[in-house]
Amino acid sequence: MKKRTVYAWVVAILSFLVLMIVTPAIPQSQAYHDFADQREFFGIPNTLNVVSNFPFLVAGVIGLVLCYYGNYFRLSLQGELWGWTFFYIGVAAVAFGSSYYHLKPNDARLVWDRLPMTIAFTSIMAIFIIERIDERKGTFSIIPLLMAGIISILYWRFFDDLRPYAVVQFVPCIVIPVMAILLPPMYTHSAYWLWAAGFYLLAKVEEAADKVIYEWTHHIVSGHTLKHLCAAMVPVFLTLMLAKRSVETDRQSLLQTWRISWTKVKENGSKVESYSCSYSTVPVVESG
Repeated sequence: MKKRTVYAWVVAILSFLVLMIVTPAIPQSQAYHDFADQREFFGIPNTLNVVSNFPFLVAGVIGLVLCYYGNYFRLSLQGELWGWTFFYIGVAAVAFGSSYYHLKPNDARLVWDRLPMTIAFTSIMAIFIIERIDERKGTFSIIPLLMAGIISILYWRFFDDLRPYAVVQFVPCIVIPVMAILLPPMYTHSAYWLWAAGFYLLAKVEEAADKVIYEWTHHIVSGHTLKHLCAAMVPVFLTLMLAKRSVETDRQSLLQTWRISWTKVKENGSKVESYSCSYSTVPVVESG
């Protein structure tokens, strides 16, 4: 198992180095800072792009409190507690970092917008490794993943090259939905991961269509403002998942569940043999 882990890291690092060699640098476009809605209300520049970050603070603080208040989420693994703690800290910090950036958009302030988002992305990756692959490996990956995210921000800022940051941001967007579908979950309500991924994808579309949406809505709301609101739904859905889930006794992936359901539909409800995977048990914490 250790050799396989080393091989996986070697392949990942080599793939990243090859990517950096064969692809050109991606500088930060200054047009990125030119948002559609630049209106000012109550003396606040770019008002709607600033205040639309408030839901991140609410979601982050609530999630962080519930992680520790009477173990409301019933987190039985230490790595899970650390991972979700970093995630909710990152989410709450987005409210401050993104608001600070949107008050006066420029590259220097954009660092503080992207840094907390990167903390949230990398924490989620570590949580997924804990839940779907291996608890020990996932726990040990938390700090290296966080450091990789921070280094990607520093690399962009000092060398004006977005490639490492793009990897940190978009790899979880691809890997997490795929893992959520293919790998058997430790807990129930695994479909909430897909809802969260869907809202994040919608947020990216709205971000790209910032000016178009602003025109469509007759200058009422811009795509970037809607992007903030949709992206804030990600921690909301993940918080609902944590509150509702329980340990999955019959572990099967979403893909297997869909296959069984589809087979039952085709066979008019006839009995279909289920597929199950055997994993080490997770201790259940009794709620107080």
